[in-house]
Amino acid sequence: MKQFWQRLSKRERSLVIATLLIVGVFVGKYVLVTPILERREWTKNQLESQPQLLTKNLRYLSQREAMRASLEALRAQAKVYEAKLLTGDTPSVSASDLQETVQGLATREGTQVITTRVLNPEPAGSLSKIGIQMEIGAQIQQVASLIRALESAPKLLVIDEITVRSLFRPVGFPQPQGIPQPPAQNLRVSLTIGGFARAPVNPAAGKSTTPG
Repeated sequence: MKQFWQRLSKRERSLVIATLLIVGVFVGKYVLVTPILERREWTKNQLESQPQLLTKNLRYLSQREAMRASLEALRAQAKVYEAKLLTGDTPSVSASDLQETVQGLATREGTQVITTRVLNPEPAGSLSKIGIQMEIGAQIQQVASLIRALESAPKLLVIDEITVRSLFRPVGFPQPQGIPQPPAQNLRVSLTIGGFARAPVNPAAGKSTTPG
């Protein structure tokens, strides 16, 4: 290396030194200066974001009481809806509760329950929807009263379908012998009514099988 350096002319030595200095500057920049600048930029960004984060946390703390009140209101509302669910741990028991509730309302409003049929339960999110189809005989005022009673019942009930058929026989229309003339606007009404119950728990869901 020493012999190589001695063979170089003064001008060549100057070029080599200048080249080494340039290389050293670039290496020093990427090894020392760039990390320092990146660290400074990161620190600047952190300092700029900290006040925003602090403001956000203070806003959250100021809304904590309101959020707690909303949570309590939601819990109270959930308890109200819980009390409106049909009783029973199985769909058949819940259907019996639904039948008893609806038939009680129908009798109270003066309607005549002709037939009642239990429908298959349907999943409704975390609940199970229990339905019955009921046919009643009533006057139009009694039907209106029954619908209002169902909507304001202590249980959460929905009327999915209603079909009304009039038995009124116009004046002058031939009346079959032996059959009394029904009162004016006498109706036959078919109602499909649904209620909600807790979804039945599958006993097998919590069991694990061990290979024998």
